[in-house]
Amino acid sequence: MRTIKGPALFLAQFAGDQPPYDDWRGITRWAADLGYKGVQVPTWDARLFDLDLAVDSAEWRDEFLGIARDNGVEVTELTCHLQGQLVAVHPAYDAAFDGFAPAAVHGKPAERQRWAVDQVQKSIRASAALGLSAMGTFSGALAWPYLYPWPQRAPGLVETAFDTLASRWRPLLDLAEDQGVDVCFEIHPGEDLHDGVTFEMFLDRLGGHPRANMLYDPSHYLLQRLDYLENIDIYHDRIRMFHAKDAEFNPTGRQGVYGGFQSWVNRAGRFRSLGDGQVDFGGVFSRLTQYDFDGWAVVEWECALKHPEDGAREGAAFVRDHIIRVTPHAFDDFATGAVDQAAVDKVLGLS
Repeated sequence: MRTIKGPALFLAQFAGDQPPYDDWRGITRWAADLGYKGVQVPTWDARLFDLDLAVDSAEWRDEFLGIARDNGVEVTELTCHLQGQLVAVHPAYDAAFDGFAPAAVHGKPAERQRWAVDQVQKSIRASAALGLSAMGTFSGALAWPYLYPWPQRAPGLVETAFDTLASRWRPLLDLAEDQGVDVCFEIHPGEDLHDGVTFEMFLDRLGGHPRANMLYDPSHYLLQRLDYLENIDIYHDRIRMFHAKDAEFNPTGRQGVYGGFQSWVNRAGRFRSLGDGQVDFGGVFSRLTQYDFDGWAVVEWECALKHPEDGAREGAAFVRDHIIRVTPHAFDDFATGAVDQAAVDKVLGLS
């Protein structure tokens, strides 16, 4: 067993236009001051990261990593969630998702997809160039509007959607294999990969591709009433990244999982800061440690109530207190001795 690394912080929700959140030097120093040992970097935020230079310039990469190191944090992983989302977009979401891409490709779904694929390719290459072994992303979605089986789905609709999704991701996963990078899909509502069954449907079409893996976030599982601890039992071989994020689900006589089109604060299911929700993180950290998870515990702050600065500060301490320093020996080693085969045979009645 290995001790999980951390705490680390996903910077996407904290990057802003005011110091210390508006540049790489400031935000890494701020994270370190809160007690974080690592930071996870969104490749779409130009205030923190230059994806083109990360691919093309060793000098830029050295400076980028050096600033983080000087401030006391490591770069844990890159993520390209927003670009990955655009690899597969159902037309119903074209207008909403245009905002994830440059203005030049707005209203041009095919060009937007080509841009997204290029961005994911660069994120894979940048991860490898920075010495990182895993990258987080979304899968995108073609079948999501048909999640509920009413009206009845056209025969072959789901199969065609997953065939297409797999065909779009296969070249990217092959590139990831060449670069030695695990592509970790965050299993998430709004993505065709939103639970274990859909991940398996995708994986089957890829022939079990070794670079198709999972970013585990128990908050999304709690909100859809999925057993997030058994999920680790089932998929631990594929879990290569971990977001520590909390949530709570409080159904009423008026609303449940679907939320009644309410705002986040008024939904039955809502995200909370670490320790304020219902996720059994003692169980999560125990399971991941048991299965030898060799990665970082990364705080992702998304809370309907608490200020992000408070959530970040409390999150560092929460993760630090939940990381299990693994034991180097068995607790009952004091009672053992050297093997005496004659004594063993005698106890078993073999002598």
